[in-house]
Amino acid sequence: MATKVNSKASLLISEDAIHNAQERIKDVVIETPFLEHFNLSQKFDCNIFLKREDMQSVRSFKIRGAYNKISQLSENEKARGIICASAGNHAQGVALACNKLKIRGQIFMPNPTPEQKLKKVKLFGGEWIEIILEGDSYDDAQSAAIKESQQNNSIFIHPFNDPDIIAGQGTIAAEILKQAKQPLDILLVAVGGGGLLSGVGSYMKQQSPQTKLIAVEAKGAPALTESLKKGERVKINDIDTFVDGIAVKELGDLTYQICSEIVDECITVSEGKICTTILELYNEDAIVVEPAGAISIAALDQIKDEIKGKNVGIIICGGNNDISRTQEIAERSLLYEGKKHYFIVRFPQRAGALREFLNILGPNDDITHFEYMKKTNKLNGPAVVGIEFKNSEDYLPLINKMKAAKINFQHVNYNRSLFELLV
Repeated sequence: MATKVNSKASLLISEDAIHNAQERIKDVVIETPFLEHFNLSQKFDCNIFLKREDMQSVRSFKIRGAYNKISQLSENEKARGIICASAGNHAQGVALACNKLKIRGQIFMPNPTPEQKLKKVKLFGGEWIEIILEGDSYDDAQSAAIKESQQNNSIFIHPFNDPDIIAGQGTIAAEILKQAKQPLDILLVAVGGGGLLSGVGSYMKQQSPQTKLIAVEAKGAPALTESLKKGERVKINDIDTFVDGIAVKELGDLTYQICSEIVDECITVSEGKICTTILELYNEDAIVVEPAGAISIAALDQIKDEIKGKNVGIIICGGNNDISRTQEIAERSLLYEGKKHYFIVRFPQRAGALREFLNILGPNDDITHFEYMKKTNKLNGPAVVGIEFKNSEDYLPLINKMKAAKINFQHVNYNRSLFELLV
């Protein structure tokens, strides 16, 4: 049964649809805390409140929409089984819904999905689900899932472009307005396919129209930003899948229409900044978040003047981070902060050349990567050298020393093709 949208020209999901979703999911979904974060509030001179969806049973908000949708299927539809595509969190929500409602489900996920998410999907779904890895991105997995559902006459559960899914996600806004002790001036919401933003925004615009809604997406996958610029849905073929929960090439037709109506501002955040924020939340507050869960906090530096003295809400949309990604997160953070740089250094093939290079390093400069290849009958042997600095300001002094010593080098941090090939 499809949820009806408002009858007027607006496509916002109605308040009634969201309240009905609350009733359906109340025995499965946790009403997560909406608490002030004192460190962030002091840092940005405002009142910042975090909606902790990372504390859901599946450690993300996705169970809301998935259960709202699946619980409304007819007996005939349930018997046909369901199929979904997901980068991780939607899969967990669908898996748990399948388990509780005793429905068979196939879940298509992209090959780069972190192992931690795969294990969780299996845990929540148990014997009721089958995982199929397909393609390199969510969009690849979705194409395969839709094809399979058409061939088998199964029910495809879209992760975002469905009014029932959107209504389920909108229950977050209903909880926020119930929990907030004072009116919200600004609410930041992460966006990938737009389901969360559409649901939350639909409710906020009807119940709290004075609240400014800021959409936040990863710089490597800015589908909404580009779509709003052009005034139509834009598909981005080459995306960075690091922020896997929201690394989507294109919004849905419904979610795009709703987002274009509700969004007051849209900003993008670099993947490196997101990594720095993940580490800060863990080290300072013992909060474990995935990249998509950290992105809205990472955006605060960009709007720090705008939020001074304001009441600001942030949805921490997920906490499914794979510990095996910690090294990559730390590396991306150091690169973003300018504390780690990679060079191709062509050493003269003679004794003492490496020692001369080491002598120009500063006392706090640390070689963390060194890969040397001696070329027979060549005057110079190239090496890839990674140097970590205590402070980003130490980079230029080293460059000047290398130039003064006439060292033959090439900086590769900002040459994407070369960097990915060598590092």
